[in-house]
Amino acid sequence: MTAPRPVRLVIADDHPMFRYGLAAALAATSEVEVVGEAANGAELLALVEQTIPDVVLTDLAMPVLDGTGATHAILERYPSIAVLMLTMHDDDEALFGALRAGARGYLLKGADRAQIIRAVLAVADGEAVYGAAVARRIADFFTGAQRTYTSQLFPELTDREREVLGLVAAGCGNHEIARRLVLSEKTVRNHVSAIFFKLHVHDRAAAVAKARDAGLGRTPAEGGG
Repeated sequence: MTAPRPVRLVIADDHPMFRYGLAAALAATSEVEVVGEAANGAELLALVEQTIPDVVLTDLAMPVLDGTGATHAILERYPSIAVLMLTMHDDDEALFGALRAGARGYLLKGADRAQIIRAVLAVADGEAVYGAAVARRIADFFTGAQRTYTSQLFPELTDREREVLGLVAAGCGNHEIARRLVLSEKTVRNHVSAIFFKLHVHDRAAAVAKARDAGLGRTPAEGGG
């Protein structure tokens, strides 16, 4: 009986040492064959054109053309290729941008070799694969569970003020909050002042303490249970 053909894989990441280590780890299994490496999105497109792989394993943030743009371009021409994101970005904008572009999987850097191999084989077989934290985020988004929960917290605040409070509790300064919510820093300062007044607190530390007591701004590691 003939052994199944290994999954032909292209890797794209702008950090050479990470790319080298990843390729070496994947080359150690007979189930995957690394057929090329790219340092940016433009190189990735050219490499896909040359090799026509089964799976593309790509970072999200890369020079010239990012992973989302590269994914869209690849799948427009080669819809049968499976794209798997391996990135450090776990925010909603990055995640859903990649999914809208057609990525079939989304893993965070820190996944071990076995997880990555399983994910490569799964997407090659037509499955969708997400890390546990990413899967929870997707479930929350589509069920509305997170929005329903947060809307019940601090009913005296507006939706925007709850968004700002959540980011304050997560440790973001006014500049970062303004960037994330596409607001001016003056508007953010006004929201923060309104939050202090409505929550009957006098400073940022007290607001953070109150928000975190209610479960806002916690990382998964800090969460209860």
